[in-house]
Amino acid sequence: SNSSAESLDRLYPTVGSSKPPRKRTTSQCKSEPPLLRTSKRTIYTAGRPPWYNEHGTQSKEAFVIGLGGGSASGKTTVATMIIEALDVPWVVLLSMDSFYKVLTKQQQEQAASNDFNFDHPDAFDFDLIIATLKKLKQGKSVKIPIYDFTTHSRKKEWKTLYGANVIIFEGIMAFTDKELLKLLDLKIFVDTDSDIRLVRRLRRDISERGRDIEGVIKQYNKFVKPAFDQHIQPTMRLADIVVPRGSGNTVAIDLIVQHVHSQLEEVRVAWAALASAHQCHPLPQTLSVLKSTPQVRGMHTIIRNRETSRDEFIFYSKRLMRLLIEHALSLLPFQSCTVQTPQGQDYEGKTYSGKQITGVSILRAGETMEPALRAVCKDVRIGTILIQTNCNTGEPELHYLRLPKDISEDHVILMDCTVSTGAAAMMAVRVLLDHDVPEDKIFLLSLLMAEMGVHSVAYAFPRVKIITTAVDKEVNNLFRIIPGIGNFGDRYFGTDAPPDWSDDEDALST
Repeated sequence: SNSSAESLDRLYPTVGSSKPPRKRTTSQCKSEPPLLRTSKRTIYTAGRPPWYNEHGTQSKEAFVIGLGGGSASGKTTVATMIIEALDVPWVVLLSMDSFYKVLTKQQQEQAASNDFNFDHPDAFDFDLIIATLKKLKQGKSVKIPIYDFTTHSRKKEWKTLYGANVIIFEGIMAFTDKELLKLLDLKIFVDTDSDIRLVRRLRRDISERGRDIEGVIKQYNKFVKPAFDQHIQPTMRLADIVVPRGSGNTVAIDLIVQHVHSQLEEVRVAWAALASAHQCHPLPQTLSVLKSTPQVRGMHTIIRNRETSRDEFIFYSKRLMRLLIEHALSLLPFQSCTVQTPQGQDYEGKTYSGKQITGVSILRAGETMEPALRAVCKDVRIGTILIQTNCNTGEPELHYLRLPKDISEDHVILMDCTVSTGAAAMMAVRVLLDHDVPEDKIFLLSLLMAEMGVHSVAYAFPRVKIITTAVDKEVNNLFRIIPGIGNFGDRYFGTDAPPDWSDDEDALST
């Protein structure tokens, strides 16, 4: 798992270890990676909960922790320590600082002279905070504003966050709104001495936000301290847990982690139950299997043969991919049209009635299907999703995605070479739905699928079209398709398969 994490780290820019761990993670520029580096490991924070019920919706809402406390009390540091100790795969850290209201010209001038009160509830856009947190709690993607503390303004760019197992929302006014309080499952108040908070604020505002010492002290005495006394400290009584001394109180943090673990255990979903829930049913009508002609069966004979050379395996896999893509395109919506032939005669034909086609490959095996799609679909756009299976939990985890803009208006060809349990495919479909792609515009393409995977995807997402060249009956206890094709990615790229691979886990060897 360490080598896997190291290979993933190369996908992201290096984050210097000298930076303090309390750096705010939700007011960064859009190019910064969705990760949180701690002293022990790297935690990817743009993931999403992996399992859904038979209707394709999240089985249980995410667990939301609210972290309140005075300015520079150490809320982000406490959040980081909780995330590290929790050791759950997907956590979203959401900062209230991202939700400052857009200032008027007069307010901008006041802010420039340290005369605008950023420490009052009226400075925050609570409507946007509540709407955002509701969507995150339901497992949906959200757009987060990026706030520039140097210019006191929102940037033009917004960044995308996805739902997770645990959401940590931190901010000075985290407990001041009644509607916001209803969304918090656990409320923690970080209580730090006022002198320490002042020293931290001086250091932060001078080094990170370009302020001068006189301006920082003026703002502290005029706004920060009165706001703490009037709006923040009184909310301490609303907290479920008060953490004195902030990040220095490791005992309190350990107790918080134990409590959150107990809550998560109660809502754990057994993915095997979902995968096997409909195994006795006939194959769904949304499944379309390429006709098994002697030519198709002959190519399957070659690529399934363990003695086939890598060169032959690649050649005949590409042929099958081309046939699969052509078959899938024939299922797209077409409308009648009339054109004139060179002889001046009318021809009653058909034309694609959608706006555009986008291909999305599930890395790494899915990317081998991209050339076939490009060969038959002119000007097709391509996106990628990297999903890996956690070796310890057996759950799929989203590590990286890059999707074209306005993908919601397209028909999407989702590509993966083999689908065993359907775990990776289901998560990929959920990601596309999060980007507002209509379910009936998603086409899942795979060279080979197991019946378990077909049922899992079809009953979770009944309007997704499933297209393959063959469906095998069984999956063994290691979730390998039987009789199967082997680990497609390793056979195609010439790499060695890990001892415990499954057909949904080609990405593990990247």
